[in-house]
Amino acid sequence: MDRTTPAVELKDVTKIYQTSEIETHALSGVSLRIERGEFIAVAGPSGGGKSTLLSILGLLDMPTSGRYLLEGRDVESLGVNERAKIRNREIGFVFQSFNLIGDLTVYENVELPLLYGGMAASERADRVRSALQTVDMLQRRNHYPAQLSGGQQQRSAIARAICGEPALVLADEPTGNLDSRNADAIIDLLAELNAEGATICMVTHDPRYARQARRSIVLFDGRIIDAPDEALRAMQDPKSAPHDPDLRAGTNLSGRDVRRSELDRRAPDAVPGR
Repeated sequence: MDRTTPAVELKDVTKIYQTSEIETHALSGVSLRIERGEFIAVAGPSGGGKSTLLSILGLLDMPTSGRYLLEGRDVESLGVNERAKIRNREIGFVFQSFNLIGDLTVYENVELPLLYGGMAASERADRVRSALQTVDMLQRRNHYPAQLSGGQQQRSAIARAICGEPALVLADEPTGNLDSRNADAIIDLLAELNAEGATICMVTHDPRYARQARRSIVLFDGRIIDAPDEALRAMQDPKSAPHDPDLRAGTNLSGRDVRRSELDRRAPDAVPGR
């Protein structure tokens, strides 16, 4: 494949959820290009469409209209089984609530997507050890999730996400359940992985972490806004919120959703290999 082909390209993507009583426009005409090896942060207030965007990028949901090209392939043309195979082999997921399986060891949790993918045992062993070593968790490979701190659980979850050497790593609020010290360490780890070539798209409510990515976008009411730096400042300090009424009306830009994210709630559909 041509190395100039972006990892991700969205073209005028819209997502509408309909019930018998209401129509919700979660995304409205979103166009986005993520280059290979890029580290991009998606910020914005609760309800802005961030988790919907990640669900579409992760092939957990499909756009109502528009096009999504993943490494040059139009995902609309893919069947259900093909999308599941791509999720297993080409997309790594990192969740806010870790989503480790409690009765499996760290090693077994990291190995699971490779096992579902049919990888040979010897190659699985090499991949798992390498991923655990990368996140400094090899020495705890025989521990169970309940025996780990939150930061250690998230490191294990990142190892699971990268062990298959995916084309794209999607991180949905990866620091949301961590204290500031562990959160800083996780962001540093993601930056290190990106420096080694990983393509990462991270959703965050925290403007400090959004600024540590190579590029940041801000989603507001399902649209990418034109002044991301101004909006990030407004999220950190509401008094500096922009005067544009389209950025102020209806939502507190500094708000942080303490509930589990939408992508987390869909976790059963995103279990590696499914």
